[in-house]
Amino acid sequence: MTAPLTPPHRPSSDDNHAWQKPEGGEPAGTPGPYGSHWVPSSAADREELRADLRRAGVVAAVVTVAGVLMGLLWLWLAPRVPLVSDSTAVFLNDSEGEEAIGADGTFALLGLAFGAVSAGLVFWFHRRGGIWLTVGLAVGSVLGSVLAWQLGTRLGPTSDVVAHAREVGKGVVFDAPLEMHAHGVLLAWGLAAMVVHLALTAAWGPRDFEGEWGTGAPSAPSWPGKAAAPSDGA
Repeated sequence: MTAPLTPPHRPSSDDNHAWQKPEGGEPAGTPGPYGSHWVPSSAADREELRADLRRAGVVAAVVTVAGVLMGLLWLWLAPRVPLVSDSTAVFLNDSEGEEAIGADGTFALLGLAFGAVSAGLVFWFHRRGGIWLTVGLAVGSVLGSVLAWQLGTRLGPTSDVVAHAREVGKGVVFDAPLEMHAHGVLLAWGLAAMVVHLALTAAWGPRDFEGEWGTGAPSAPSWPGKAAAPSDGA
């Protein structure tokens, strides 16, 4: 007579130990019954987190430094606001000119361009997404925009308009200081970087969790204590 078989969907009490994490004999990250790493290694997770933070820090630093180039380009490309003095007051030389809002528009366009380029370079060098890499790109974009704004205004014409008017004399046209009126344009770089980086990651990023679950294909488990099927002659 053949011994009764243990149902595959209801393992015996002895089989339950095969699915539990060993207390001290088997190291973390050992392949499970399906050939995959069901028990992640905490040390490997910490090392991966440190690597992600290092990459995010490098990205944030490099993108922030790129704000120097953006500030110089803004100073060079932004339209100037012409002023003139009659020795008693300072007036706009062209009251109908749009140079004042042109500086904000130039900064916004530069932010969009720098955001697209920085996101493309980050994806090119790392070929991956990840929350920390995205945070580093966002922080660097905001800091780079602030650095470009401050650099452009400080290197531009002096903000002491009265002293500048006295220096150039009556009736002489001079440039107004470079100013930003709509501070929302500081977010243009970050928004463009986020959109482009997410689009690149969705289009060409990794499709699977490489290194997380192993490469072994799932196979039917072999239950301990399962008796062989009876032959026709039994």
